[in-house]
Amino acid sequence: MKNATLESMKSMKLLGMASSYEAATQLPINQQPDKHEMIAAMLDAEQQYRAKKRMDMYIRLSKLRYRSTIQDIRCSESRNLSKSELMMLADGAYIERGENVLITGATGCGKSYLGCALVHQACVQGYRSLYFNLNRFTEQIAVAKADGSLIKWLNRLKRARLILLDDFGLKPMNHEIKLILLQILEDRYEKGATIICSQLPVVKWHEWLDDPTIADAILDRLVPRSHRLELKGKSLRQKIKTIS
Repeated sequence: MKNATLESMKSMKLLGMASSYEAATQLPINQQPDKHEMIAAMLDAEQQYRAKKRMDMYIRLSKLRYRSTIQDIRCSESRNLSKSELMMLADGAYIERGENVLITGATGCGKSYLGCALVHQACVQGYRSLYFNLNRFTEQIAVAKADGSLIKWLNRLKRARLILLDDFGLKPMNHEIKLILLQILEDRYEKGATIICSQLPVVKWHEWLDDPTIADAILDRLVPRSHRLELKGKSLRQKIKTIS
C-alpha cells in the first residue's frame, strides 16, 4: 500500500508530498505523526517544493550576469549604500508598488552586481524577473522584428514583474529602439518594476537620449516613482565572479 501510494503521488507530480510521506512512514510506528499531522506536513512539503522549483526556474530564466545575492552586498558609508536602503529593497515591496530602482556610479563600483542581487532576491520571492544588457537588449529587438515575434517578445517583458536594464547610457540608441523602450515602460507603468544600472548620472539621461519629446516620456515613466542609489568607491570588479 505504501509503495502504491508513493507511485501515485509521483505519477501526479506531487513530489514534495511523496518525499514527506516516505520520510514519515520510515519512522518507527510510535514516532509516526497521526493522519492529520501527516496531511498537514505533506501539504507544507509540497508547497515548499513547488516554491523552490519555481524559484530555481525564475533564476535560470532571468539570465543574470552575476551570481550575486543580497547577502553578498557590502554596505558602507564609503560606498554610499546603507544597510537600511538595501533591506528596504530586499523585502520586494517596491515591486508590488510598481516602483523603479535607478543605480548609478562609476565603472566597476558594483552597480550590475547589486542589480543582479536584487533580481535574484525577486526570483526567490516568486517574482518572474529578467536581466538585459542594453546591447543584447537592442539585438533581441532586432531579431524579434526580423522573425515577426516582436509583439510576443514585448508581451514576455510585460508579464515579468521585474526587469533589469544594464549598461544604460553606454552607447547611443536609435529612434526606433527609443520608441520600443518607451512602449515597454508604458506597459509596465505602476504594474511592474524596472531596475536601471548606468554609469551616467540620472541628470545626464535626458541629454543621452537626444530627443526631447521621447526623453521626457521615458524619464517620466522611470524617475518619479523610483529609488535612486548613487554608488561610490573604488572598483570591485576583480572581486566579482561572472557566471560561466
